[in-house]
Amino acid sequence: MTPIIGIDLGTSNSLCAVFESGQPTLIPNAHGSFLTPSVVSISADNHVLVGSAAKETRITQPDRCAWVFKRLMGTDRKVEIGGHVFNATELSSLVLQSLKQDAEAYLGQEVHDAIITVPAYFNDHQRNATKQAGELAGLNVRRIINEPTAAALTYGFHDRGAEKKLIVIDLGGGTFDVTAMEVFEGTLEIISTAGESMLGGEDFNDRLLSWALAAQKMQVELAEIKQPLLVSRLRQECEAAKCALSSQPDAAIRIPNQQGEIDQNSPVLTITGDQFKELVDPLLKRLARPIARAVRDSRIPPEEFTDVILVGGAKRMNVVHSFVRSFFGVEPKCSFNPDEVVALGAAVQAALIEDDQAVEDMVMTDICPFTLGTEISKEFGSRRSDGYYLPIIHRNTTIPVSREEIVCTLHPNQRHVMINVYQGEARKVEDNLFLGKLEVNGIPPGPSGKPVHLRFTYDLNGILEVEAYLPETGKKFSLVLTQYAKLSSANDLKAAVQKLQSLKFYPRDDARNLHLVRYAERVIGEISPFQRNELEAVIDNFEQSMGSGEREWFESAREGLLTMLSALGFDYSEDQKHS
Repeated sequence: MTPIIGIDLGTSNSLCAVFESGQPTLIPNAHGSFLTPSVVSISADNHVLVGSAAKETRITQPDRCAWVFKRLMGTDRKVEIGGHVFNATELSSLVLQSLKQDAEAYLGQEVHDAIITVPAYFNDHQRNATKQAGELAGLNVRRIINEPTAAALTYGFHDRGAEKKLIVIDLGGGTFDVTAMEVFEGTLEIISTAGESMLGGEDFNDRLLSWALAAQKMQVELAEIKQPLLVSRLRQECEAAKCALSSQPDAAIRIPNQQGEIDQNSPVLTITGDQFKELVDPLLKRLARPIARAVRDSRIPPEEFTDVILVGGAKRMNVVHSFVRSFFGVEPKCSFNPDEVVALGAAVQAALIEDDQAVEDMVMTDICPFTLGTEISKEFGSRRSDGYYLPIIHRNTTIPVSREEIVCTLHPNQRHVMINVYQGEARKVEDNLFLGKLEVNGIPPGPSGKPVHLRFTYDLNGILEVEAYLPETGKKFSLVLTQYAKLSSANDLKAAVQKLQSLKFYPRDDARNLHLVRYAERVIGEISPFQRNELEAVIDNFEQSMGSGEREWFESAREGLLTMLSALGFDYSEDQKHS
């Protein structure tokens, strides 16, 4: 059986792993290293270079080289290198193809299937672009999983008997994620996640580069145009200085000449750890916001996290380590190599998919990192404004999940409604990501305010089914969005959509529950006015639970209503027998 490989497609470096002999194992590349630089270049004779060889040309021929293109995933931005134009998906596919070849050489057989990790805060377009990159590389992408989740799987695999509250801080070369989770009895439960897809180690390099150029009375933008070789070599010097500051109090930055050359007479700048901390303070403040959001959404006080795990190469910076320590008041943990832990976790995820005996006692739950919803109008006095956002599945909801909201027609005799589907957290849809639209026709004529029930169902494969239901006619309309789902055929899609039906739990469709509401409403007219408010509150809770899609809430609310009716002297079950 051909194994599934796990791939960490990173901003700065990429690597892959496989689950074999009951353990996740890293796969070396052709140079014997586990890390493959995420760099692509075109040589003078039009050969494509990937990895270490390409990284060398980043210094000497920057116009023939592309890097940090992970930040462009899901956009229309193009990159020109050596007279050829690529988008980020195509460049990423070249890196993935190189990893695929390394895996095949290591395993001695063809590789077809892969798990690919992405930042937790990648939106659907970015995830879809990652899946497409895998397909271009000849890989069947079995699942896209979040990088902090993969890191936690590594820790959970090796310590599955523990009961812990973890928070994973993942600062890579170009992206930043933070994820809160609980581990108990072999179960890894993701609780909340947050992050920023344009914040990483490269930004710390850029701060140093700007500082060094400013000392030479130069601006980055002009220098990159007029003196590209100087800038590319100086960037390398700044990165080396950043790394040196992790183990020493100061570091030297040599200033190259316009040809990018450094000799014994080159000017030298010295930067201390304190200067560097002051220089990158705005970046540290940007780290604080997603961390605070993830902690807030988790409803776990910072001091109650058992372990704070640092992941990603950028975690080696003292300023980051100190910042995380001061935020949580504990020493951050890094038991595994931060560059390797995500790829190892992707291999563990592959083992879970393959039902490997070594992970049969492990269970993982994941969440929807973004809010999913639709566009609505709001009324302000006599004025109505369009473009507002109605969340239906909130961020950090455990998946798979199904949720319902009710929208209404705006005009008398309105026969159709357009359901626009969005992803994001903003109050207005213009600031969120448009995913698709569903047209609902055949609404019976009548006054405005006709209800349309919207049901969003979302699963682990990234399939979102949007369903509109007209209670007056029983007619249903549906839209299936598969932005980054990997399905090999139409039959697979049909089977996946049928599986979604088992997630749906809508008691409002059951006439018996509607009858209970009507019965309780009749009781209101027969009880003392002093008891009315309490019964109405219980009925309201029951009605809300029917549309929530949450089975436990519904069953609790139904039992609460029956108990309240009984306490008031009305036995619903007996009345049903005689009705």
